[in-house]
Amino acid sequence: MSASVSVGFGGGGPGDAEASPPPAQEPVFVPFRFRVQLYSADAGAPSALICAGAFSEVSGLEATMTPKAIREGGRNWGELQRAGTTSFATVVLKRGMTSVGDLWNWFESVNRLSVTGYRMRATIEVLADGSDTPRLVWTLANALPVKFKGADLSASAAQVAIEELHFVHEGLTLARPG
Repeated sequence: MSASVSVGFGGGGPGDAEASPPPAQEPVFVPFRFRVQLYSADAGAPSALICAGAFSEVSGLEATMTPKAIREGGRNWGELQRAGTTSFATVVLKRGMTSVGDLWNWFESVNRLSVTGYRMRATIEVLADGSDTPRLVWTLANALPVKFKGADLSASAAQVAIEELHFVHEGLTLARPG
């Protein structure tokens, strides 16, 4: 004698020949690797890859919209709420490596040499565990470096080349490739 029990919605109840398998769930990705690519964002010029690197930690992928409260005459019950200005947090890349010194050159040209128009479009790819395939891609518009911290130098330690890179930007988008 067998009993059939159904928990949830649909299928598997009395009269069904066979219980359907549970729906496939998307795997939970534990992002531990990030690939960062910087493209020229100069107006009128084709977008070209300037530098690429890999970082172990990224923070500051954040957007905050401040609503506008509007008081309307004759409306005594609350205020109207409308979308206001959106601001973006400073993005911080930590513990990274690049094959060339272009990140430092970018920082130096903007800060030391007073080059004000050299902004980049940055993409941050969240790579799947053990794979080179991006699962999520964050794109930041008009990125500008504001802080560069090299790794502490020690002959006995295996340090990374870039401890931290901070940059501000003017827009944030998220895409899922494929």
